[in-house]
Amino acid sequence: MLNKLEEWNRGAKKWLWLLVIIGVIASLAVTVQRVQTEQSSKQVEVVMDYRDLIDVSLYQVNPTAYLNERLDLLKEAGVQSMAVFESSLRELENAKRIYLYNSSQVAMLQGKLPSMTENFTYVLFNSEEEAKQLAPMIRSTFTQLEVVVRDWKLEGKVGLVLETPMEFATLQALPHDPMALELLASKGFAIVPRLSDSVPYDAEQVDKQLEQFAQLGVKRILFDGESVKGFTDDEETKSLANFAELLKKHQIGIATIEGLKAPQKGFNRLAYLIDYNVVRIHSIGESESFNEPEVLGDRMALAVKDRNIRMFYLNAMVKRDAKKNIVVDSTDNLIRSMQEPGKGLAMIAEDGFSFGQATPFEVVDASWQRYAKALVVVGAVALIALLLSYFVPFVMLPAFVLGLIGTAGLFVLKKSGLLEQGLALGAAISAPTIAMILAIRRIEMSPRITSIGRRLGLAIALFVRTSLISLIAVPFVIALLNNITYSLVLNQFRGVSLLHLAPIALTALYVFLYRGESVFKEAKRWLAMPITVLWVLSLGVVGIIGMYYLSRTGNAGSVSSLEMAFRTFLESTFGVRPRNKEFLLAHPMLLAGAFIALRYRWGSFLFIIAVIGQLSMVDTFAHIHTPVMISLARTLLGMGLGLIIGVIAMVIWTVVERCWEAWRPKFEQ
Repeated sequence: MLNKLEEWNRGAKKWLWLLVIIGVIASLAVTVQRVQTEQSSKQVEVVMDYRDLIDVSLYQVNPTAYLNERLDLLKEAGVQSMAVFESSLRELENAKRIYLYNSSQVAMLQGKLPSMTENFTYVLFNSEEEAKQLAPMIRSTFTQLEVVVRDWKLEGKVGLVLETPMEFATLQALPHDPMALELLASKGFAIVPRLSDSVPYDAEQVDKQLEQFAQLGVKRILFDGESVKGFTDDEETKSLANFAELLKKHQIGIATIEGLKAPQKGFNRLAYLIDYNVVRIHSIGESESFNEPEVLGDRMALAVKDRNIRMFYLNAMVKRDAKKNIVVDSTDNLIRSMQEPGKGLAMIAEDGFSFGQATPFEVVDASWQRYAKALVVVGAVALIALLLSYFVPFVMLPAFVLGLIGTAGLFVLKKSGLLEQGLALGAAISAPTIAMILAIRRIEMSPRITSIGRRLGLAIALFVRTSLISLIAVPFVIALLNNITYSLVLNQFRGVSLLHLAPIALTALYVFLYRGESVFKEAKRWLAMPITVLWVLSLGVVGIIGMYYLSRTGNAGSVSSLEMAFRTFLESTFGVRPRNKEFLLAHPMLLAGAFIALRYRWGSFLFIIAVIGQLSMVDTFAHIHTPVMISLARTLLGMGLGLIIGVIAMVIWTVVERCWEAWRPKFEQ
């Protein structure tokens, strides 16, 4: 029965390859629309934290004059927008809108003894204009909190008495400072409000708030805190759905902050409800704002080009200069980073982007995509089944049939996300592994060749052929994960560690066990070998290298300052940065391994390392938030540089080989 099944598998293999090719063609059609989507948003917005400017101004002799000067300089440098938080009594005091006193302080101002039975908060407005604009919102906020609010005057100035301790009063969130909004609008800044979920959701009040924002030209809001507006009350009042409807009514979108330790609660659902009117924002932290201007400028340019960032959030702070005994702030440094010649905003403009309020991607999703994706799914299942056939030949057809049944089941159960993720991971593992297996087979089927020129040509041809087979996975990954949630990093490709390990393990398994007469005989031969100290040390070294390799996968790995400098050099030289492990290690290892193995079969063991480059090329495209064209340029550049270094490695090996052949007779005497 097994022999019959194996015979059917051999006959069906070419048909599965045909399905893979059809899947690739369908994937490429979807990829074209992915590229069109990525090119639909080309406007970049630079946002400054207005609260930080207020805090910095407190260290100046004339805070108001300083604030006005900074606003003008930032506007001239290229900042289009100001982020404005919900205010508080303490922030209004910092902005010199009001003065705050407790009961004891008021008593002293009036020449009286402090009351032992009263601990209220007294608010005194700086002028009648402040009283006119701020008193209603303060009164309304604290009345909702069931705090008694009374009018109060001191030396001709009007104020309010809040019958609550100052410690409580200063913690309460107030609406955005209307006077700050007017000031910023008058200076030509767009407003990016920051909303919190700290107070109960009031649909009517939120509607009025968003209407005011719309009148100010607000196009996008940011959330402050761990959750989006309305999340806390959603279970009881369906507030998220209401908030989404209000956002759509007033044509206001939201922004997702890159690099948060945990997503803001409710963000993904809200994004879905507003049809993904979302852009990605990259934040430059307070301490980072003192980094070298050219470093910050490069960082901004790379974020736009490489990660689909369309908004920047600039923070500022002060620090003490011990040498000069003065306090300096980082706003000047931020301005220089944006105006750095050939860097920062200039580099962003050179890459074809303009500046203004950020707009979301316009998703290109033709009706035929669903049919194309069905072909992609079948092709991915076929590719995975083909991989299995190289290890257990008779399971190919059953695996293909069961795979189709499983995908149909997930589709019926509406588990399309799990289906797409699983097939994308399977295709990403399968293609580079198959490519390496076919390369090993090609070497094994070839006679031993001594001609250097022929070995050089065959090694280069094998490198190109292997890379092309590995890249079969790329259109599958792109098509299967062609969803705006991946581009916005609201959803991410899972299984990165498995992708970085499985092809290496499977290639090693094939090299060790599948090149001999039978798998069982090869396994028995390896198991019968005596364990020596050298073997133990070698395994230890392999383990350490493996742990380091895994620590460098994904986005969490850290790099040294030397490597960062090398990355910057590559970026500035080529425009995109190829992956070091591809062109410095894995691609040259594949070329050198093939060159050696064509004469000395032990060279095939180098393919275990070389597969890293093949899987890395596929992994590059699994970073869905990186534009396809950037990933393509990075991959081709890595192949080109790897080919050059690989040719150099083959030349060096040739010299070593010739020297050994010349010296060996002397050693054998």
